[in-house]
Amino acid sequence: MTEAIKEPLDLVRLSLNEQIKVKLRGDRELIGVLHAYDSHMNLILGNVDEFVTVVDVDSTTLESTTRFVKRSMPMLYIRGDGVILISPN
Repeated sequence: MTEAIKEPLDLVRLSLNEQIKVKLRGDRELIGVLHAYDSHMNLILGNVDEFVTVVDVDSTTLESTTRFVKRSMPMLYIRGDGVILISPN
């Protein structure tokens, strides 16, 4: 990268119009193109794939199985208070 990263928001700024990975509360992860952000970490992503981790527990054996549910969206607004992690993909 040619521009220096001096504070955390610089990394987000350099990721504009690039694909990023966002981890959210509630075992949700998003992969999409970052179109906009603000200082509260509110994000607007395009071409988004959402992955939700679901744990199913069998009531008789108490065995758990983990599965991932995926859905795609053309555009998504993410409220910043749910964001845990942002990283270049």
